[in-house]
Amino acid sequence: MSFEFFIAKRIYADQSADGERFSRPAIRVALLGVAIGLAVMLISLAVVLGFKREVSSKVIGFGSHIQVVSITQNQRYEMLPVLTNDSLVKTIEGIRGIKHVQKFANKLGILKTDDDFCGLNFKGIGEDYDKSFLESCLVQGKMPSFSADEASNEIVISQKVASDLGVKVGDKIFAYFMGEENMRARRLTIAGVFETHMADYDENLAVTDIYTVRRLNGWEKEQSSGLEITVHDFEQVGELTRTLHFLHRNTDRNGVTYGVFSIKEIAENTFAWLAVLDMNVMMILVLMMLVSAFTVVSGLLIIMLERINMIGTLKVLGATNASVRKVFNRFSIMLVGRGLLWGNAVGLLLCILQQHFKIVSLDASVYYIDAVPIAFDWLLILLVNIITILVSIAVISGSSHLISIGKPSETIRFE
Repeated sequence: MSFEFFIAKRIYADQSADGERFSRPAIRVALLGVAIGLAVMLISLAVVLGFKREVSSKVIGFGSHIQVVSITQNQRYEMLPVLTNDSLVKTIEGIRGIKHVQKFANKLGILKTDDDFCGLNFKGIGEDYDKSFLESCLVQGKMPSFSADEASNEIVISQKVASDLGVKVGDKIFAYFMGEENMRARRLTIAGVFETHMADYDENLAVTDIYTVRRLNGWEKEQSSGLEITVHDFEQVGELTRTLHFLHRNTDRNGVTYGVFSIKEIAENTFAWLAVLDMNVMMILVLMMLVSAFTVVSGLLIIMLERINMIGTLKVLGATNASVRKVFNRFSIMLVGRGLLWGNAVGLLLCILQQHFKIVSLDASVYYIDAVPIAFDWLLILLVNIITILVSIAVISGSSHLISIGKPSETIRFE
C-alpha cells in the first residue's frame, strides 16, 4: 500500500473523539450530493425510457413499423384499395429484416344504440394479423378469431366507446355504413373491450373481421386498404422503408398507386414529441453532474483547508506537490465511489419498486398511461456511471492543484 493511499484512508476514516472536525458535515454533504445526483439521473433516465417505450409501443401496436397503403382517392375522397396478393406479401417477407406482413381494411361507420351513436373507423383484420398487442390492451372479453373468408359478426371496441354508448361485452349493437347508393346495416356482437388511454385510438377505432369490411366496401379478396409491416430492429425502420420504395408511387393493375410510409412519418407529431424528452433528460443529467461535481469540490476544499498544517508537514518531510495531490485525489475518489454505490442502490431500488408496484400513478387522460413507467437500459446506466466518475476525476484533479500554492513554512504555521 502506497503512503498516499494510506494517508487518504486515514483522512477518510478519521472521526475525532470530540466530533469537532468541521469537515465531517462537508464530507457527508458531498457524499449525499453524489448519491442523490446519481439517483436522480438514473430515475430520470428510467422514467423517460419507460415513457418512450410505452407510448411508442401503443402507436406501433396499431400501425406497425411500416405501412404500404393506397394514396389514390375516389370522387368522395375515400382511399381506393390496393392489391395485396400473396406474391406481394412473399416478396416483402423475403426482404432481410422484415419480421411480419399483415393485411388490413378500413371502413367508416356508425355504432348506434337506442339512445346514442358514435362514428368510428372500422378496421378489418384476418387470421394473418398479429393480435398480441390488441390482446394486451383488452380489459374485458376476448379477441375473436377474425377471418378473411367468413363474417364473424363480432366487434372489439374501446372502453371509452363502450362507456359512451352504455354497452358491454356480449351486447348486440347495430353498425351502419354508407354505401354508394344506400345505407347498410350490420348487427354485431361486442366480443371485447380494449383501453390504451390514447384518445386517437380509444375514440375512433373499432376492430372487426376483414371479410365484413371488404364486402361493405365492395372489394375483391385480394384488395385491402394496405399492408402493415413489422421489422426485427426498430433502428432499421428508416433503412427498410427506403428498401421498400420500389413500391412507392407504383401502381397496381387497377391503376391504384402504392405509398410506403414508416410509423415515424405516419405519427410524426408523436415521435417528435418523444424526441423532445431526450433533450429534457440530457438537461437533467448535465445539471445533476454539475451539482455532484460542485459538492465534491466543496468537500475537498474544506478538507484541504482543515488539513493545511498536515500538508505543510508532509512537504517539510520531503513529499512533493504531486504526492500530496495524490493523497487528496485518492480521498476524493473513495468519497465519490461510496456516493456512486449509494446512488445506484437508491435509484435502482426506487425504479424496481415503481416498476412492480406502480406506487406513483398518473392521470391517463393526460399522460396516456396510468402509472409512471420504468424501463432499464443497462448500457446507458453503465455509461452514466462512467461519465460521472470521469467528470468527478477531472474536477478533483483540477481542485487538488491548489495544494501547490503556498510555501511549506507558511502552511505549517497556518491557524
